[in-house]
Amino acid sequence: MGYTALYRKFRPQNFEDVKGQEHIVTTLKNQIKADRIGHAYLFCGTRGTGKTTIAKILAKAVNCENPVDGSPCNECATCRAINEGTSMNVIEIDAASNNGVDNIREIREEVAYRPTQGKYKVYIIDEVHMLSTGAFNALLKTLEEPPSYVMFILATTEAHKIPITILSRCQRYDFRRITADTISARLMELMDKEGNDVEEKAIRYIAKAADGSMRDALSLLDQCIAFYLGEKLTYEKVLENLGAVDTEIFSGLLRKILAQDTAGAIKTLEDIIIQGREMGQFVTDFIWYLRNLLLIATSDNAEEAVDASAETLARMKEESQMADAETLMRYIRIFSELSNQIKYASQKRVLVEIALIKLCQPVMETNLDSLYDRVRVLEEKLQSGAFMQAIPTGMNPQMAGQIQGYPGAPGKFNTGNMPGGFGAGMQAEELSQTAQPEKKPEKAAPEDLQYVRKNWNSIIRETKGLLQQMLLESTPKYDGNTGEPVLYVEFRNFLAQTCIDNPENLEMLKNAVRKKIGKDVEIKMILKDSESGKSQGGLSEISVDDLLEQNVHMEITVENMEEDE
Repeated sequence: MGYTALYRKFRPQNFEDVKGQEHIVTTLKNQIKADRIGHAYLFCGTRGTGKTTIAKILAKAVNCENPVDGSPCNECATCRAINEGTSMNVIEIDAASNNGVDNIREIREEVAYRPTQGKYKVYIIDEVHMLSTGAFNALLKTLEEPPSYVMFILATTEAHKIPITILSRCQRYDFRRITADTISARLMELMDKEGNDVEEKAIRYIAKAADGSMRDALSLLDQCIAFYLGEKLTYEKVLENLGAVDTEIFSGLLRKILAQDTAGAIKTLEDIIIQGREMGQFVTDFIWYLRNLLLIATSDNAEEAVDASAETLARMKEESQMADAETLMRYIRIFSELSNQIKYASQKRVLVEIALIKLCQPVMETNLDSLYDRVRVLEEKLQSGAFMQAIPTGMNPQMAGQIQGYPGAPGKFNTGNMPGGFGAGMQAEELSQTAQPEKKPEKAAPEDLQYVRKNWNSIIRETKGLLQQMLLESTPKYDGNTGEPVLYVEFRNFLAQTCIDNPENLEMLKNAVRKKIGKDVEIKMILKDSESGKSQGGLSEISVDDLLEQNVHMEITVENMEEDE
């Protein structure tokens, strides 16, 4: 007999051999033991998670002459016939190629005949979502009221494409992706049976590359063993065979990106291409590497968050401190977008190079997450003294920042491009001497209160929360007895006492007024007497014209001020 692929050779023949789907196996075994077998089952889940395998085991179990704890014995005539594919009681149908109404009508005609051997006639319809609308309608009546000896097992990878009328008539079981630990343990068990010498690290990588599919893992393992037949299967050999990239290369690439070494990053990519690595696999693996860094950066226990060796984990911890979480999320976003584009691109290398340039030069993007990366770059340059050396003597730092092009391309200030020939540079002491202290806002004058009154609604819009709601029912006033530039905010709602008691609300209102008039205003928040309905003595509503007359003691003409939007 010819060679049999690993995934076929080691396909589970009873429920105990199924890995990673214990929640489904336990339920089905209990149904068989209690003789509570349903007439229609729907198995949903991604590829290679055991849908068809469990369907065949279930078909054997319900027909087995000597079931053992709900599992088939695999020794009776019925089990042997099903295993060999000669049983007339188990009919497998591929809905991808038999999706018409006529195919379903044949089933409806066949169900009228009882099974020749065993208790049940089982129909396993794979990729059932591929059936046409007419075929689903033809199946509907039979699925709803089948004969007592007929069972339907529908399997699909896309449950959302199945009509709700079919879903409501089936017991639905969702198959989970199998964990990398479960796949690794199963692969090591099978390699021991086969007598193959494999490295545990190599098995771990294959398990991760399978992305939750046991069948994919076995196929990848089969491929790698065939390439290195008779040799020990090592981690490096698996990487070479699958066109993958080692984490050390990712580490070096990330450090070049963080250092904004565009040429170095492109050179690393060129080396990867020369080694024959596949670009789509490279993008996927780099996203996974960045994801692990993000987990380490945001987790209290990095050892539990990421499965890696002690040496790799130490290196990744160091790299997670070199970039903040926002920067890592930006990198993941860019490469995730790239992974969708690269599948159908003819120039995969160019797309990857553009993505690397974006990562190295955050100034090329205007997104919020790129702003964090630009700030990180500026902070690193400030710490290294790059800006100190670049600012000409006697120049205002703010002006120097504009000349250097922030936000702009990195690089030192070129004195040769400046008119008049500035000096070569200056030290930190000179910079501190030339830097002017920030001016504090001026104190408000009495006439500024009328500007506040005229723009009261726009000032309220600068606040938020409960304070904003209470300000809508307030009145700005002043003390007519003193005429001092003190703004009294009189609330009419008794609930405003909470706002008055919170000093943060006073600061929020001061900032809103300062933003509007450019000056500091002394503000006092008070609550109107709820019983008498009277205001505090001496307080008057601010009149735009009268206030100025009282304080400057002359008639004036007030110009039109900014109106509310």
